[in-house]
Amino acid sequence: MAGSEDLWARWGEWQRHDARGMKGGEALILELNRIVHSSGIVSPVTSRRGLTARLRYLDSPAGREALAEQGISTRTLRAWMRGKATPSPASRERIDAAYWWRRRENLIRSGWLARHLDNNGRGRRMEIYPIDQTHVDAKYSRPLSDRSITVRYIWPDLVSAWAARDEAMVDEIWDDVITDLDSDYAAYAYVSSIGIGA
Repeated sequence: MAGSEDLWARWGEWQRHDARGMKGGEALILELNRIVHSSGIVSPVTSRRGLTARLRYLDSPAGREALAEQGISTRTLRAWMRGKATPSPASRERIDAAYWWRRRENLIRSGWLARHLDNNGRGRRMEIYPIDQTHVDAKYSRPLSDRSITVRYIWPDLVSAWAARDEAMVDEIWDDVITDLDSDYAAYAYVSSIGIGA
């Protein structure tokens, strides 16, 4: 069987054989987004409870600024808060977008996300799911299995790169993570998904 550099090191090489996946750095970004979303308000913005919770969370100068950036005026916000008007479905989407933006920024600014992932220096368990080869002709497929490793020390750098939307740096950090796997690490440069036990 050819080594990973021969078949998997470049995206185009394995994608040509109908394998399905994404760059490991992309999967890391998606997983950090999932962690942030799982830490927020559970009730949907379409419910009264979810809407009220989001408006309460956004009741600060920074929150009102986030709403203004979504096109919601102070006057309209005041009418909603006093119960004199109800947001339209489009306005609820804008409220939700403002809420998640502020939530993300607060978790970054406070350092909570990096501390949570660092876990007092113990790190977090990461599940790595290899690319989907179900549509790959058998002669081109590779025997790849799910991998599980404990990852330490990358979390502050990863959160900083994610916060700055620096995809190149997230890719570099992913390369550091997979080098700890074994000599076949390049086969995990592209994955189906990543799960972080957080």
